[in-house]
Amino acid sequence: MKYSWQIKLAIFLVAFSFSVYLLKFLILGDPENTYFYVFNALGFLPINVLLVTLVLNELLSTRARRERLEKLNMVIGTFFSEMGTDLLHTITRKDPDIARIADTLAVREDWSDEDFAKTKKVFSSYPFRVLPERQDLELMRTFLKEKRNFLLRLLENPMLLENQAFTELLRAVTHLGEELERRGDLLSIPDSDLAHLQKDIERVYRLLCLEWLAYMHHLKRHYPYLFSLAMRTNPFDPSARVVIGQ
Repeated sequence: MKYSWQIKLAIFLVAFSFSVYLLKFLILGDPENTYFYVFNALGFLPINVLLVTLVLNELLSTRARRERLEKLNMVIGTFFSEMGTDLLHTITRKDPDIARIADTLAVREDWSDEDFAKTKKVFSSYPFRVLPERQDLELMRTFLKEKRNFLLRLLENPMLLENQAFTELLRAVTHLGEELERRGDLLSIPDSDLAHLQKDIERVYRLLCLEWLAYMHHLKRHYPYLFSLAMRTNPFDPSARVVIGQ
């Protein structure tokens, strides 16, 4: 049953080809000429198979890959809309070095590919240092606990295989949530444990920033109206406002 339509199609195509050659023989005669065309067609058949297999299959694979990446970018967009931007905004407030890159990350409408490349280069040497306080951990735990089911649904998405960096980000965020949930009173944890959680937050911070920049670049190239909102909610830009002024 699985291959029934393929078998029917194969029988139809073979029968059609046979009918064409038979009709040619009946109308024009000359069996030697008919045999000549048959063998010519058979000789060219491997080249046809090669063209279909290598060229057409590659075109179809490229199109399918592009469609999967587009769907994946929709998933990434959902992540930032649901929690990514808020989480990034929370973490940046505890970054003592944020003033160094705030202007660099104030993405503008006239940014080019070179501007995004330069900003990514800035990230490569940025320390991503965070100094959270214990009350911040309580707020972060509540936030991540509320988003746990959302994160689990994202991790179950098979399209994540197309983007290892985003998958690693989701794992880091999920791990941070588990670390916070397994502790009791976060306000009384020792400094050594606070330093451990700080490293977990800094890991999330670095991955989150890199993925945010890539997503902003994608919006700039393909979705100007979504890019406009992303600029007005930029967690790195203290002057960003959702309401468009006069």
